[in-house]
Amino acid sequence: MEIIVITDGYCMNPGDLDWGPFHQLGEIRYHDRTPVTEVAAACAEATVIITNKTPVDATTIYGAKDLKLIVVAATGYNVVDIAAARERGIPVCNIPEYSTWSVAQHAFALMLELSNGVGRHAVSVRQGDWVRCADWSYSFFPIMELKDKTLGIVGLGRIGRRLAEIGKAFGMHIIHHGGKDLTNISEARTLDALAAESDFISLHCPLKPENKGMVNATFIARMKPTAYIINTSRGPLINENDLAEALRGGTIAGAGLDVLSQEPPPADNPLMSLPNCIVTPHQAWGSKEARVRLMRMVFEHVKAGLSGQPIDVVNA
Repeated sequence: MEIIVITDGYCMNPGDLDWGPFHQLGEIRYHDRTPVTEVAAACAEATVIITNKTPVDATTIYGAKDLKLIVVAATGYNVVDIAAARERGIPVCNIPEYSTWSVAQHAFALMLELSNGVGRHAVSVRQGDWVRCADWSYSFFPIMELKDKTLGIVGLGRIGRRLAEIGKAFGMHIIHHGGKDLTNISEARTLDALAAESDFISLHCPLKPENKGMVNATFIARMKPTAYIINTSRGPLINENDLAEALRGGTIAGAGLDVLSQEPPPADNPLMSLPNCIVTPHQAWGSKEARVRLMRMVFEHVKAGLSGQPIDVVNA
């Protein structure tokens, strides 16, 4: 019988979905979460490993003698040692298109919070500020209309294209760097030009060695002092110390981040206490609708892989 090890199933299914169909495929060994030091032991007898953010390193891959397949229940697959899996002839499959709408929606929600401050003003009203106000209306800062503002998208893949369409519907001018062109929607730019022209910059590119820390002091210095940066992709794309310094000094206006370089973050992460930085807990992907799709697609990927026809293989 196949042994299917789920290393960190809780985030995908905190109890509102059903793992039942997976029992058709083999014996399930389920873990809400697996400490890094225990991954190799937990997966030692695995035929299939299903992981989301739990690292599957070379030790785990070489130690699981019967391993046939690794499925990453996410789009990004940098948690798996791809080279070790390739050397052993084990396909690694990701799930590339389960959360496109949800992530684009969250990126735009961050943009709206930065431009309108709906959440911050609602908290203010709840705290009694409107009751005590001398006027019938107030705002902490000038509310920004998005029409005619420039949205720069780094990485015009599925999510980036969806965000471009949303921005266009708000009357924004859309530019991009990387990815496929969108006729009549977005115009291509160099990365330097995108940094200089954009009122909002949204990151939607995979993390690679060559773009780690791409948003650094040099990049930020090219941005407008009124500009904002949004990241719903991968935390290490941003040099967090450089961004924190820029936010403190007013080099740029603000940031909206759903991802950080370390997750969960340490208490001393410099970005979490800054008033012009909104941080959400890596939740853009996690709408129930997206998680339902994700679980269904993971099931299909495991079933296909065990039948000898793996799909969305990233280490072919």
